[in-house]
Amino acid sequence: MTEGESAWLAAAPWGINDRVRSRLAATAHEVAAEWNVELGEMIAAGRFSYIALAGDDAILKVVPVEDDEADHEADALAALAGDGAVRLLRHDRARRAMLIERARPGYDASGLSEYEAMRVASSAARKFWRPAARGRPFRWIGDLVPRWLDNAGDHYLVRQAKEIYATMRPADATLVHGDFHHHNLLSNGDRWVVIDPKPMVGEPEFDVPTLLWNPIGHQPTKDSVDRWIGAFADAGLDANLVRKWAIVRGTYQGLPLAQGETAETSPQLRVVRALL
Repeated sequence: MTEGESAWLAAAPWGINDRVRSRLAATAHEVAAEWNVELGEMIAAGRFSYIALAGDDAILKVVPVEDDEADHEADALAALAGDGAVRLLRHDRARRAMLIERARPGYDASGLSEYEAMRVASSAARKFWRPAARGRPFRWIGDLVPRWLDNAGDHYLVRQAKEIYATMRPADATLVHGDFHHHNLLSNGDRWVVIDPKPMVGEPEFDVPTLLWNPIGHQPTKDSVDRWIGAFADAGLDANLVRKWAIVRGTYQGLPLAQGETAETSPQLRVVRALL
């Protein structure tokens, strides 16, 4: 995300601040009126965008311009066309507004057993990972990761992560989700679909690490990390490459430490330390 204290809360529950939420709410009501959809209650779980019910079967989402990682969310949903993801129904690019299929019953994967979560995540990921080319319109992970590591600050883990990243040659042929975890996997009828992509072009192994430190409240252990990596290795991914991405991504997502957090309590850094 583009950093800016004017847009984001500096402490839990995180997400957009009241000023940005009010701005997005105004846009949502304007778009809903033009599209002739009934705007319902705001969904509290949507902390980084304005998300509200839109009639019985849809969701209206307005993404803040400050969230540049979500610039191509609608493009990814359009490319997937409802195959493994919620369906994009309508889109206003200028106002960053999307009308999206509502997943029903809409339970996320955090309530599943670890085994079931692995099975569901692996199946959903294989549908999402499809051929894509950088710049059409998605950005390449290799153009972004170095900046994210720089933003993580001066820490010995950052130095180690940079050394590991220097040995990597990220691919640029696969659409990746960018924020793939339990809370972005929803039940929809008899299947599971992904929501909230931060889409980029890269390689499948890039997407696995965020599962290792989720769901919210999970405290990863070496055993749990190894089980998740093993599950995706069994599905055909390169386990060593997943480990490298887990160290790199865990470092830049875990640092600088959030307020009240330590290296021992940060889920991301627990994964990193389990792998080093």
